[in-house]
Amino acid sequence: MSGKPVNALTEGEAADELERLAGEIAEHDRRYHAEDAPTISDAEYDELRRRNLAIEERFPDLIREDSPSKSVGAPPAEGFAKVRHAVPMLSLAKAYTDQDVVDFIERGRRFFERDKDLDIAFTAEPKIDGLSASLRYENGVFVQGATRGDGAVGEDITANLRTIADIPARLAGSGWPEVIEIRGEVYMTYAEFQALKERSAASGGQDYVNPRNTAAGSLRQKDPSVTASRNLKFFAYAWGYTTEDPAPTQYDAVQKFADWGFKISPLMVRARSVEDLIAQYKLIEAQRSSLGYDIDGVVYKVDQLELQRRWGFVTGEPRWAVAHKFPAEQATTTVRRIDIQVGRTGTLAPVARLAPVTVGGVVVENVTLHNEDYIKGFDSFGLPIREGNDIRIGDTVVIQRAGDVIPQIVSVVIDKRPADAEPYQFPHSCPVCGSPATREINEKTGKEDSRRRCTGELICAAQAVEALRHFVSRGAMDIEGLGAENIDIFFNAGLIKTAADIFTLKDRRPDVQRALAERREEQAKLREAASGKTRKNVRSVEDRNYEGLDKLFAAIDARREPELDRFIFALGIRHVGETTAALLAKTFSTIEELIRIGKETAAAADPHTVFPSINGIGDTVIGALRDFFANERNDDVLDALLTQVHPKPYVVTVSADSVVAGKTVVFTGSLEKMSRSEAKAMAERLGAKVAGSVSAKTDLVVAGPGAGSKLKLASELGIEVIDEDEWFVRVGKG
Repeated sequence: MSGKPVNALTEGEAADELERLAGEIAEHDRRYHAEDAPTISDAEYDELRRRNLAIEERFPDLIREDSPSKSVGAPPAEGFAKVRHAVPMLSLAKAYTDQDVVDFIERGRRFFERDKDLDIAFTAEPKIDGLSASLRYENGVFVQGATRGDGAVGEDITANLRTIADIPARLAGSGWPEVIEIRGEVYMTYAEFQALKERSAASGGQDYVNPRNTAAGSLRQKDPSVTASRNLKFFAYAWGYTTEDPAPTQYDAVQKFADWGFKISPLMVRARSVEDLIAQYKLIEAQRSSLGYDIDGVVYKVDQLELQRRWGFVTGEPRWAVAHKFPAEQATTTVRRIDIQVGRTGTLAPVARLAPVTVGGVVVENVTLHNEDYIKGFDSFGLPIREGNDIRIGDTVVIQRAGDVIPQIVSVVIDKRPADAEPYQFPHSCPVCGSPATREINEKTGKEDSRRRCTGELICAAQAVEALRHFVSRGAMDIEGLGAENIDIFFNAGLIKTAADIFTLKDRRPDVQRALAERREEQAKLREAASGKTRKNVRSVEDRNYEGLDKLFAAIDARREPELDRFIFALGIRHVGETTAALLAKTFSTIEELIRIGKETAAAADPHTVFPSINGIGDTVIGALRDFFANERNDDVLDALLTQVHPKPYVVTVSADSVVAGKTVVFTGSLEKMSRSEAKAMAERLGAKVAGSVSAKTDLVVAGPGAGSKLKLASELGIEVIDEDEWFVRVGKG
């Protein structure tokens, strides 16, 4: 349904599409905010969110508890203490055209139309492409710093932020509030980024993709000295909780930040018309390449703080601000070849290898081609998606870094196509294991899936490696020190073939040490050949003592009793992301119960007669679970793994004096003191059941600003309605 117009969706199709979008957006949130490794452009991500919101507006009763419209960012990463933001860190609405800016201004004027003589001013400033941070000052002293996280809860990175010279340990000047949270963007300059790449290349270290991701990764280092070595910068542009307003207007408040010792953007201006705002946008865009750091647009805000408060917020975004994004920079190059990569679930992913070209200050040599329909120039509905139609080896193509991050092909220059260029023939067998690669048929639509998948599963080395990488990743088992590189080393050495083998590595220490040493030797020889220098007094592989093995083995042992939801996610079941894994853990409580129900579901003619109805889990996930537990090879892998790993049962502790235990609660509208996921978790801890829609079985509705049809229905049914403050009082948290 991903391309079907929203107004053409049936209710069943809409439910399936919302399930797909929730999982896909959550995964992109995790990659961008938690791993600093986005895989789609900002524009593509925004389109996913817009589609989700449009479907929810048409089918309000289908809004999911894990809906992307109820969250900002991603949950804070493990390894850092959590910080609850006293005032949520929200995202911004996006504008892509001048008309979008005109619409933003007109919405404001319509909202304030009764104030005939009101003179609305706006600010315009560059949108820095870095990592958002909130800095808490008490009596002028910096006491705590945090990332955005999911908007409600971030990561405590105080020690790392203290290493940034642009962040004062004590505010200068005078007149600052008793308590204030200064907010802004941590970023890395082009010069620092290039210097880091050169230092890393000289030592045989990792390659770095772009300044934004590198700055984010640098800020999440567990060793603050590493952060200090990266020479990060900080621009202040906003504030969160404060005991008093810094000034009556946005512009004057930011100017005060400069008086207090912060760097602020010199390109920030105050304007009173849409013409002035767009003129500043064009001025900033013209200076973009000479700034020395990444920006990806211009942010406009209503200047008067009182008007900001009056205009208020829509879910996850202030109504009084918008980010006007820059169009992507483009360049022309040629396609040298097309390679096929095989992913964790067997997906054959085509990648175009390009003649290197610089786009937006970054050398681009590879670009994803998504699937075979994309190569042909069509989407899954047979509609053209690219001028010039199909992509062939030898073609001249126009590329851009959409959102200044992800390279993509915009068009093919047909006039320059070589005479002997043949249409690309997508392989029908796996390039790694030789197994047939098929396109599955969607049972509901009768159409082929857009992706071709290898059917080799566990006999396919590529799938096995990707599955192992996923198993140890941050959101799954999170085994520190066992990243993608070490997984490759151990797999190629025959030391790890399945997840269970990870937990017996310590018993094969000499073999592990030899595999690591041989890989280091290979890398050293490559550096030697590149530099032309010959090493002296080189120890043999047998004589080397690879440091860090004890730490690695300890990290593995520390994950022998994982949380159930992490373990389920780590299994890599198709369509089961972190949110779905948590729902399964809560429903079945133990891995043994999930396996039992999974096998019964796989054996049943109709899976719905066995698998329980779970809000947030539809036919797509049930089908994936059915396939997983029907595969006997998965039985063997899982049995071996459970001899080494013992997932903790999922336990919900209910307070004995909970006044909402056993009640069905619905949260609606914008929650201002907690995220929707936190509200749900709190209610469930207190023994309540959280529903996504209001019915005669609902006992209580907690309504925030913007509550709509659910609030109306609750009133018609005579259901008790309270606000967020009353909720906290009732559950003893007020």
